[in-house]
Amino acid sequence: MRRRPDVRYLVLMADHDPEAWDRATEGERQVVMNAHRDFAAAVHQRVTMVAGEALAGPETAVTLRPAADGAARAVTDGPYAETVEQLGGFYLVAADDRDTVVELCRILPSGYTIEVRPAVVIEGFDEE
Repeated sequence: MRRRPDVRYLVLMADHDPEAWDRATEGERQVVMNAHRDFAAAVHQRVTMVAGEALAGPETAVTLRPAADGAARAVTDGPYAETVEQLGGFYLVAADDRDTVVELCRILPSGYTIEVRPAVVIEGFDEE
């Protein structure tokens, strides 16, 4: 049995054209899905997949912003940032080093901007 690596890395995938999927042909969609399947297979071979999900479009987001003077948080429709690129999905993987995760991310579709960030372990905070 393989040892679970100590560090978790969040892989964020941002798309500069969130509507591209809607315009894509079946063949283009298959290329994207194959890349995700290849990534998942490679992750399972080399590190540990903790979670991964595609996200609904930014128009479905709700954002809670900090409020001044202890007032209730303001709730607005839409993503937290007004940007051209929108977060489209994520993977959470456990690995021994960031370089391995970066190497694996090269398998993902080339249209994404990908951010890899280690998760911080907060001493005294229990997951359960």
